[in-house]
Amino acid sequence: MAISAQEVKKLRDMTGSGMMDCKKALAEADGDFDKAIEVLRKRGEKVAAKRGDKEANEGVVIAQVSEANDYGVVVRLSSETDFVAKNDDFVAFAQKIADIALAERPADLDALNKLPMEGQLTVGEKVTEMVGKINEKISVTSYEQLSAPLVAPYIHSGYRAGVLVALSKNDEAAFEAGRDVAMQVAAMKPIAVNKSGIDQATIDQELDIAIDLARQEGKPEAMLDKIGKGRLNKFFKENTLEAQAFVKADKQSVAQYLDSVEKGLKVTDFKHVALG
Repeated sequence: MAISAQEVKKLRDMTGSGMMDCKKALAEADGDFDKAIEVLRKRGEKVAAKRGDKEANEGVVIAQVSEANDYGVVVRLSSETDFVAKNDDFVAFAQKIADIALAERPADLDALNKLPMEGQLTVGEKVTEMVGKINEKISVTSYEQLSAPLVAPYIHSGYRAGVLVALSKNDEAAFEAGRDVAMQVAAMKPIAVNKSGIDQATIDQELDIAIDLARQEGKPEAMLDKIGKGRLNKFFKENTLEAQAFVKADKQSVAQYLDSVEKGLKVTDFKHVALG
């Protein structure tokens, strides 16, 4: 099938791979972007995006927690341009929506949009009203919530990402550690707390990619399974929060760091919402 230049550019933006590599991968995958990403990875390409459509857009992400630090929300208000996103009124508007979410604890994004906001209007209606004022499409595109003995928040520079980290204990030391781990999530983008949080389909796919790559490298057939499992363990270490090297002290894993702060302190969950 014919592959357009626009499709090639889109895959390049998603993965960081070269234009010709992207064109060949799309052709092999019959235009399917997810399959094309897998083709690139099987060829040993370093792919920036592992899954999904990562088309960039602008906006503001707000993460905040309750006074008791046992509940938190992350809200993303999206815009078309960073000119709008950097406007103080837009940031303040996003903060008001996050305040409502924190106070009312809606079950999901649809419920958040239906909550009252200033007079007779709902959050969704106020967003529509804002669209009319700034003449640019905006919308609340993400809403996450988290409850735990302790929830620590982090907002990345310029409101470009928001993180919540749930911890097993609630005290001052745990809160400070939670902030550090939340920064870790923003920087290193883990996909799960530990390997038990990764679905079997993803594990099978990663093992298949690792074995296929080892075969292309000319490794002995009898060694492929062992090599594949070794590379799968590396995948777990790089992509699960507990196993990642702690960015502030890379001789420790995140799990080891938390245990050094307070015996038995663990991450139980996290939420990460980012622009782009």
